[in-house]
Amino acid sequence: MSERTISLVDHRYAASVPAVPAQTPAPGSTVLDRLGRPLHDLRISVTDRCNFRCKYCMPKEIFDTQYEFLRHDELLRFEEIERVARSFVELGVRKLRITGGEPLLRRGVEDLIGMLARLRGADGSPVELTMTTNASALARKAQALRAAGLQRVTVSLDAIDDAVFRRMNDVDFPVATVLEGIRAAQAAGLSPVKVNMVVQRGVNDHQVLPMIEHFRGSGVVLRFIEYMDVGTTNGWRMNQVVPAAELLQHIEARHRLRALDPNVVGETAERWTLDDGSLEIGLISSVTRAFCRDCNRARLSMEGKLYLCLFAAHGHDLRALLRGDAQRGVAAVDDHALRGAIAQVWNARADRYSELRGAHGGEHGEPAARRVEMSYIGG
Repeated sequence: MSERTISLVDHRYAASVPAVPAQTPAPGSTVLDRLGRPLHDLRISVTDRCNFRCKYCMPKEIFDTQYEFLRHDELLRFEEIERVARSFVELGVRKLRITGGEPLLRRGVEDLIGMLARLRGADGSPVELTMTTNASALARKAQALRAAGLQRVTVSLDAIDDAVFRRMNDVDFPVATVLEGIRAAQAAGLSPVKVNMVVQRGVNDHQVLPMIEHFRGSGVVLRFIEYMDVGTTNGWRMNQVVPAAELLQHIEARHRLRALDPNVVGETAERWTLDDGSLEIGLISSVTRAFCRDCNRARLSMEGKLYLCLFAAHGHDLRALLRGDAQRGVAAVDDHALRGAIAQVWNARADRYSELRGAHGGEHGEPAARRVEMSYIGG
């Protein structure tokens, strides 16, 4: 590893093994954290690799040719992911999102989708099964993903102008291929496709209106996300954030909008539609108007670390419970004990980083500790 590389491999193992409680909630029980938030969504990262090098996520200066990605045997096997996901569903999770890195780089990911699609909640209903992708391989994968049981995709796309997009992904990847993937997803029935644009001041903020013009009438849901301070490798500064309120004013100067009600409790986006109904727009104000109080999401890393916040610095090692860890004196546990350990971790949760950051004045809030990277835990 080069001297200029920040070692995230060591950071990945900043995780404790969850204790197994004497009592375990029965399947179908509602588990609440210390702020009364229920467990509803699980984001599952299946790989730490990506074929893009977006500067706000996997900058080349860190994730270069000498960067040490995880070995395949360190990743959770599909059967292990399904087992963990089943425990979460038994504790009330109703939505599973597959992420990365870039999840379509994980070989056979369609097989995992098929396994997860068979999971059922306590009432017998299937869970919502979605994926976030850069869409670089989506055109050739969309039909197989839909056939396996995937319901919907969210595509990360930060510019519609080809030159801007190539510069932002930093591997000279053409926007036309991403747009082809979006069309293929729609044709396969992975709808509505959501397109997420992370807006950075002075980088791609001039692309907001062109993105609206491109996607109006397409059936796509377009969402603009404030540039977040996830991880520590992207050099985030508050002055690079375009507040959602400012974005709204910018859009309203060109288009008439109508506000929409939230689809579900805990929804991250404030929803709007163009007055003619040709495009739904979402604004995700994760920096300037934190929504920690309604956060009901947990995140599972590709090698089995459970994180309770996108900005977490510490994880909980579920892989040790799945496989056992002789060096740490940990024995593998059964499904009953695994469910109890997960419930106990969630019960102790009090994370609300974005609220604390805002309370302390933007980038000068807590914490000083290195946080988990976006490329490692997914969005």
